[in-house]
Amino acid sequence: MPTPCNPSLTQLRRYAVARSLFKPTSLPKALAHLAFVQADPIRAPARAQDLILRHRVEAYQAGDLEGRYAALDVEEDFFVNYGFVTPALQALLHPRTAKARWTRQQQTMADEIVEFVAANGPVHPRQVDAHFAHGRTTNWFGGNSKVSTQMLDDLHYRGLLRVARRDNGTRVYASPHRPHASSSHAPETVDATLDALVDAIVALYAPLPLASLRQLMGLLKNGVPQWHSHMPAALVRARLRLAHTTLDGTQWLWPAHENPLAQRWQGAGAKDDTVRLLAPFDPVVWDRRRFALFWNWEYKFEAYTPPAKRVRGYYAMPLLWRDEVIGWGNLAVKDGALQVDLGYVKGTAPRDAAYTVALQDELAAMRGFLRVDGERLGLAVPVPNSRPMGQR
Repeated sequence: MPTPCNPSLTQLRRYAVARSLFKPTSLPKALAHLAFVQADPIRAPARAQDLILRHRVEAYQAGDLEGRYAALDVEEDFFVNYGFVTPALQALLHPRTAKARWTRQQQTMADEIVEFVAANGPVHPRQVDAHFAHGRTTNWFGGNSKVSTQMLDDLHYRGLLRVARRDNGTRVYASPHRPHASSSHAPETVDATLDALVDAIVALYAPLPLASLRQLMGLLKNGVPQWHSHMPAALVRARLRLAHTTLDGTQWLWPAHENPLAQRWQGAGAKDDTVRLLAPFDPVVWDRRRFALFWNWEYKFEAYTPPAKRVRGYYAMPLLWRDEVIGWGNLAVKDGALQVDLGYVKGTAPRDAAYTVALQDELAAMRGFLRVDGERLGLAVPVPNSRPMGQR
């Protein structure tokens, strides 16, 4: 049963930060703890998965996940977004039934590629294309892709191939380590699997507003599309199973066995002077609804916003100090130096000397993470007192 407690919004915020930013550990242990790390190809100044792991893995450097991937107990797959999942989490997602059915011709092509990879893998997409000469087609975003590339992506999504490694960012495919176990469609089996998937979501992103859990379960429909119709009942069960409270009309949920008021969360959040520049997809800031409720300003990912309309920058990274997101930073490596532009919600940096020291520590850590020496520090144009999300 959920632990009874009635935390304030401040206590929930402190709990959210402390439970997600656990003490740095080894890469295998951090991956096992998180179960899912969202991936993104943009490097500004590094890929999202590396920026997420740098705060949670001792002495982590950009590219460590990709470089050590083949030896790690982790797989590339789709959960609520695309990223890296533990085998235990992946087992809950497969066998996956894709929404679109293959034509007879596509099924034949898929069977031939699976046989080719089994006989020759790991294989680069160009090897498959050279062998089969499948030609080109229009991909899902309107561009031009090789048929073999799309088919490899589809086979991977369906669990018929796995990503063995990446060569210069390109997926190299192999046969799965073992076939995914057949899935029972008995209601009790589906319910138990969905409950475990929802618990994995909550474990990563808690505490969550009810609307945000509903949003994440909507994204989960892409991870287990075969169970789309079971989602409403899974949400009902989650609301009964999870610990919860209501603050100012917002219902919050978190794992039933955790107490947000425990000293392990509240003590850490109150005393930690660390400054952290977070990836836009970091679990602490991923939920923009929760972000606005916790920090009373709106944060948007603007990489795909036209430059003239950007408010904070192409890849503005939330700037966390203690348990407050007080601003953002745009970072880039130019001419071997780290270029840093910082902006603050209140227009200026905190005057606390502890902040100045902690910021320099974070920038030094970032240089080590990126393997660069110099640094150029600038100040972004401030955007004071941004309006809460939903207001324009």
